[in-house]
Amino acid sequence: CGLLLPAALEGRWCHASVARPRAAAHCSSAVASVPATATDLTALLTEAAETRGVDDQAVVDALLELEKRMRAASKEDGALSLATLAALDGSWQLAFTTGTVDMQNKLGARINYFPIKAVQTFDTTTMGITNGIYLGDFAVLRFFGSFEWAESARRLNFDFDEIAIFGLRVRLPKGGAAQIGASTGLGSENNVARAKRDKPAFFNWISADAKIATARGGGGGLALWQRVDPQDS
Repeated sequence: CGLLLPAALEGRWCHASVARPRAAAHCSSAVASVPATATDLTALLTEAAETRGVDDQAVVDALLELEKRMRAASKEDGALSLATLAALDGSWQLAFTTGTVDMQNKLGARINYFPIKAVQTFDTTTMGITNGIYLGDFAVLRFFGSFEWAESARRLNFDFDEIAIFGLRVRLPKGGAAQIGASTGLGSENNVARAKRDKPAFFNWISADAKIATARGGGGGLALWQRVDPQDS
């Protein structure tokens, strides 16, 4: 799923078929981003994010089924994409991930409930993105960058150009975030290859509502986030 913070992100934006939101509707619009036929799945995934107690295979099955239903729903509802983007505004803590395909192959198994505090934030007004690893409320490692939204695909393309380690913030070279992700196992080798072709890392978003968000990363992994209070900037 990108850097499993969860994102290794680099590249330049291709502006064709990429939309900026006309207005940053907040999570009150999130209800519209999940059709009624998927509420049973989002209820299970919300429980998983809040309790970390749902069987991991049940979580994976729910993510796969939700992905299928949302793909079908998006073909019928043209407003679904921008509603999903609007609902993403805010801070999200990674609750569950299958890991990238690369990581699954290395470990011979899926990652499931994420054991450390990893928080990703989206600002749909400025189109800014951050990703961080925390010890309590202290940010050990944070990435800073920007994103764009490919409306028809519900794809969030993003890039990181700065990193902060224990609060010391420095610029990243082109492709630097992807290299860090791949070398640490937090990201996909696919992101390194994409960066070399001037292509950004991405998430294909499945859903987002007032409590949870779900996506498939460019590395092939599935992930579940829980909405949290905004992190300090």
